[in-house]
Amino acid sequence: MAVVVMGERATPERADTAVPSPARRHVGDLLRNFRERSGLSRKDVAGRLLVSESLAGAYERAERIPTSKYLEDADALLDARGALKSCIPLMEEEKYPPTFVGWVRLERTAASISSYEVLVFPGLLQTQEYMYALYEERVPQLSEDRIEKDVVGRLERQALLSRTPPPVIGYVIEEAVLNRPIGGRDVLRRQLLHVLESARTMHHLKVQVMPTDTSEHAGVHGPIKLLGTLEGRNFAYDEGQISGRLISKPQEVNQLIDRFGALRAQALTPRKSAELIERMAGQL
Repeated sequence: MAVVVMGERATPERADTAVPSPARRHVGDLLRNFRERSGLSRKDVAGRLLVSESLAGAYERAERIPTSKYLEDADALLDARGALKSCIPLMEEEKYPPTFVGWVRLERTAASISSYEVLVFPGLLQTQEYMYALYEERVPQLSEDRIEKDVVGRLERQALLSRTPPPVIGYVIEEAVLNRPIGGRDVLRRQLLHVLESARTMHHLKVQVMPTDTSEHAGVHGPIKLLGTLEGRNFAYDEGQISGRLISKPQEVNQLIDRFGALRAQALTPRKSAELIERMAGQL
């Protein structure tokens, strides 16, 4: 069973969002109405919420999907009394496929996150230019509006890396991923350096590399994605080419937990992995 994160490589087909949905228009109208009621200009709101005036306008016109943080901050600034915060689930459904929304919500408050990656770097560690490079390789191609929406959603997920308290995160990444020049050598080099810096500065993050020439390998069945909650429940995510599913059945999840444990034992240690990543980045 292949278990990976939806959107780390490419997302399944969904309807294009060039035409704003009723939900997005509703949220845009609320943002504008609460702003006007407060007596603040769009420039005032943008300055206080630390975004550009054009972006604040795009949110109100439903041209862009507001981030969860923006809705939370706007709710407080405009004294919306929870009306804007209550729209966060609606906007999550705009940003992610229906089968992935549940995973994103669990991920936001997870106690632990683990994955084994075989094709690309983990989405939570991808640079923005690496994300765009992935979409350039996608078949079929997506519209610029759709790509922008997906990238914004993925970048927003990365906020959990600096959450307090942070989740315990462990990645095992195939060595081939470190060699695959998606976006070109410069993009790959900066991506490698970003992973290296993240591993060195985030003590809750452990990155291990699975050598290509290893003879012992528990990951022959494909990628794995795991998550543990603060309440002690464990989940996995299974993605196919078209759609994915959240796995909660203990028997299935426990099999993947055991498999991932074997992978961590077979991979290079975090220190040796960092040395390899640094050496490979220096060769680019």
